[in-house]
Amino acid sequence: MSTAVIFDMDGTLFQTNRILELSLEETFELLRGKNLWDKETPIDKYRRIMGVPLPAVWETLLPNHSIDTRNLANDFFQKQLIGYIHSGRGELYPNVAEIFRKLKNNHFPIFIASNGQTEYLDAIVHYYSLQELITEMFSIQQIASQNKSELVGKIVKKYKLKKGFVVGDRLSDILAAKDNNLISIGCRFDFAQEEELSQADYIIDDLLKVEEIISSYHSDTLSI
Repeated sequence: MSTAVIFDMDGTLFQTNRILELSLEETFELLRGKNLWDKETPIDKYRRIMGVPLPAVWETLLPNHSIDTRNLANDFFQKQLIGYIHSGRGELYPNVAEIFRKLKNNHFPIFIASNGQTEYLDAIVHYYSLQELITEMFSIQQIASQNKSELVGKIVKKYKLKKGFVVGDRLSDILAAKDNNLISIGCRFDFAQEEELSQADYIIDDLLKVEEIISSYHSDTLSI
């Protein structure tokens, strides 16, 4: 298979910040109504850990609560997120569809590897009609370890990838590239942290720059 491009979803393709705080506030309001929470919604704490798998999210936000309560919060949170996606409250980052079309037209397979849950990812992909542009989408739910490097490794193994790029905004994406001998492209978007981005091979602030980076490796293949 030719050079592949593996994209993260939250904070890379999808502007999760547009619906995250609303959904989180509603989730903790539910918990308050059930006398399971009596403080402010820990939005700042969630911002700091944005991008980790959801089990780790609820372990951090609800460290003294039962598994049942964490599951209740997670299920309701996912329901609210998906509802907001279907109602059009979310948004992709600029140029997502354009860069996908350019890559696909030039025969670069496109994958999504995300710490998000499958139903949530499906909602985004289908609402924005990305399904015809990507080769396959992978959720962290497919990996028992909940490890992003292993998830990307699953793609590498399944498609026998010899070279490729991982595009994402957090350290887990950068390490997933390095751990699988791929090239990392860090996105300086909403949830990115400079100390994490500094470890990427490249840093971008516009997804169209992915094409420029790939073209430096495939100048005879990619046409603009």
